[in-house]
Amino acid sequence: MLNGCAGPPALDSSPSTLALQPLFPVALGQVQLRPDPLDLALQIQALHELRGDACSNPDPDCAWTGDLNGVWRLHEHPTFAPLIEELSGHAHRYLAQLGFEPARVALHIQRCWPVLSEPGQVVGRHHHPNAHLSAVYYFNGDGSGHSGCLRFFPHSQPNELVPGLAVGHGGPIASPDPWNQPWVDVAPRAGLLLLFPSRLDHAVLPNDDPDDVRCSLSIDFALSAPFSSVVDAPPEYLAPHPSQWSAVSAR
Repeated sequence: MLNGCAGPPALDSSPSTLALQPLFPVALGQVQLRPDPLDLALQIQALHELRGDACSNPDPDCAWTGDLNGVWRLHEHPTFAPLIEELSGHAHRYLAQLGFEPARVALHIQRCWPVLSEPGQVVGRHHHPNAHLSAVYYFNGDGSGHSGCLRFFPHSQPNELVPGLAVGHGGPIASPDPWNQPWVDVAPRAGLLLLFPSRLDHAVLPNDDPDDVRCSLSIDFALSAPFSSVVDAPPEYLAPHPSQWSAVSAR
């Protein structure tokens, strides 16, 4: 130990062995829940009712997303509130596994919305700059990926050495290679919850199931300091509790 830091990992004593150690991984949380079939059926029915006659966002190839269509407070809907309370509990567990001290951070649902993908529809590559932690929960899917995988993209390709080589196009890096993956796909499965940093780029691949609509919900969480009646300032990089903010009116 030196200055409280761990030394390099132990290496094989053989001089001919090269060991690779992964550094700074992204934490993707996964929880497989076992939803009650009746609850699941009622929730999917409610999702279709919330969507109404719409079948896409303005682009017909894009899945219908509630956040762009006025349905962004699903956590207050009586059909979904108990489920989202359960999902939020797993978000707290995710933070704990990342080393957050529960008494020193507050977790808030900023928005929660449904996503319905008809056959052939996608969600383009994006991230959520308004939030800190994001979640996706699937109401259907069999794990095959036919209904459209969630694709995660790395912030950068630190191991490609020459920028651009990892994306392919005839480059010298063998594909697939675990040290230079251009993306990672996760297949939808009914009851699967995913948690990940909101700044991580992601997209939804086409729904190739001609007989089913892919149904999921998304949650954006924000972190703040806990509410405190004490005058002590919150940590420098953690916003004060929202109840302690002051609105500024336009003049």
